[in-house]
Amino acid sequence: MKNIRTSKAVFAVFFLAILVGHFWTMLRWNEARGVYDDICYLRQAHLFQRFGLVGGFDTNLARDDDGYLKAKLKAIDYPKWDDTTDAPCHNLMPATGRVVIQYPPGVGLVLALFPPGHQVAPMYMLATAVVFGFALFALSLARTIRSVLMVGTFGCLAIYVMVNPVKASYSMAPTAVVCALAGCLTARWLTSPQSQPRIGLLASIGFLLGLTVDFRLANLFLASGYCMFLLVAFLAERTMPRFLQGVAFGIALLAGVVPTIVSYAVNAGSPFASTYGNNPDVRPLDFSFAVIRDYLADPLQTLLIVIGIAISLWLLRQPNGARRVAQLTIANLAINLAFFLTYPIATPYYTIPISLLTLWSLLFAHLFQEAPEDAPEAAAWAKA
Repeated sequence: MKNIRTSKAVFAVFFLAILVGHFWTMLRWNEARGVYDDICYLRQAHLFQRFGLVGGFDTNLARDDDGYLKAKLKAIDYPKWDDTTDAPCHNLMPATGRVVIQYPPGVGLVLALFPPGHQVAPMYMLATAVVFGFALFALSLARTIRSVLMVGTFGCLAIYVMVNPVKASYSMAPTAVVCALAGCLTARWLTSPQSQPRIGLLASIGFLLGLTVDFRLANLFLASGYCMFLLVAFLAERTMPRFLQGVAFGIALLAGVVPTIVSYAVNAGSPFASTYGNNPDVRPLDFSFAVIRDYLADPLQTLLIVIGIAISLWLLRQPNGARRVAQLTIANLAINLAFFLTYPIATPYYTIPISLLTLWSLLFAHLFQEAPEDAPEAAAWAKA
């Protein structure tokens, strides 16, 4: 027991050291780093701060009468900074005749919580602190040296990625936080007695996964494995509780996506129209070995995926709840990888969300499953 406490203390110090190092790095970040996506996320936040929660959804470029976008583009030496018809990551909507931001509004909503000019670093600091908190919580649940090593290793990795590669897109910081919380709740849901429907818990997971879509549209695939898992469970056991689980998850998922639906209705003229226009992000899937090679050449993304698959296969041999979590994560990984490996573009962060959701789910499933009767804090989470 003393060795376990010592190991926990050592890893807690590692977590804190990485957190402090990240904070020091983030304090020196420049919000004008020359990335077009950053400017559009910041402009969305500016609109929310200027026009309020409702008025901020309208991203019509004609509303840039205060010159905010032009100033941002000029600061990064954009060649046509004063040409409002050629603004990056904006598209012309045929139905409305407006030139609007192509991204969903979630990142802008989060950035709007912080003061202008000091939005990105505080957002990342808060997100990293939350991930740090989940790592400490997981560490507190570990009851064996093996579990402490698992939590310690993954905790260090989860905190580390909050700068590299999470900084590559502002959409990744809030997504990483939601993945940690959704993974924890997923493990709690599936390791609890199946005689309890756990409708409220499942609805919470659905809502959280819906929120991730407001940060990045491709995050919709994070819910795909859950939908498949619930469908198979209902077909295997056609009961009212199983049906209600699926309905609750679907309604909650839709509720989480409401900000994006509202944004589409305002900017594209219909809740079912996309603001991406002819952007490559919405091209049909196109299988390409070049994309696969790009991902295989990325050691971090490959490592996380391999670890997720390996632990899922290992937990398939475990009893009850842990096995159910593994079944869900395997289905989710399969669907997400099928999408991203046939997607025409590869980036250093596209598969990070599904990897984080998978690994947090598996980690907490193992911790809740091993919770002994004399560990009240772990038992409460595993059995509540």
